[in-house]
Amino acid sequence: MPVEQVDYADGEVALTGFLVRPQSKPRAAVLVMPTIANCNTPMIRRAHMLAQAGCLAMVADFYGVQVRDFDHARELAGPLRATPEGYRERLRAGLDVLTGLAEAQGLRVAVIGYCMGGQAALELARDGADIVLAASFHGLLDTAKPAEPGAVKARLLVCHGDADPMVPRSQVMAFWEEMDAAGADWHFHSYSGVRHGFTDPGSDARGLAAIGYDESADRQSWAALMELLDEVLG
Repeated sequence: MPVEQVDYADGEVALTGFLVRPQSKPRAAVLVMPTIANCNTPMIRRAHMLAQAGCLAMVADFYGVQVRDFDHARELAGPLRATPEGYRERLRAGLDVLTGLAEAQGLRVAVIGYCMGGQAALELARDGADIVLAASFHGLLDTAKPAEPGAVKARLLVCHGDADPMVPRSQVMAFWEEMDAAGADWHFHSYSGVRHGFTDPGSDARGLAAIGYDESADRQSWAALMELLDEVLG
């Protein structure tokens, strides 16, 4: 399945999404929020996997520029996340372009994300986006603007490595309490001994103690997504 470029914008910031269409009529539209490194090969792979599952899938663009390395990504991410309003506006731009596509009309919409993208998917849910599912894979769980009671419309799936130092248990507990207070419908899968970045086979090559691939957690978390997606779509 070919990858198509989708040009869009957030105000004056030009952005580029990457779209993969299923071979048959799509059963849902899914926005993929990438890692802090923005769209890359692992994110395109997930879009292909979603298309193979019958979904119209698009990888969103956080920055509108090519990321050179991790330090550059951190420089770009800081200003983007400086305020929850500005951050969510950027995320909404990606959601709006996907839902505005002709093929997406009438489809139910989900958002999934990885690392920073997992946080982004949850931010859209916190903001009351009209989506049926928000799924986070080794995503950040903190927020500068907690969900208000009744705001979260989406079912939530969080797949988390319990040995992820970027998301300690205190952050996990705070997320649970936030979502309970908001009245959200959430599923939380935690994998013992599993670190950040567990869905990316390239994680081990980065040489970082906090990051590591885990084949079992990768497989089980994707299966959890597919099962919950089937449930919400009916």
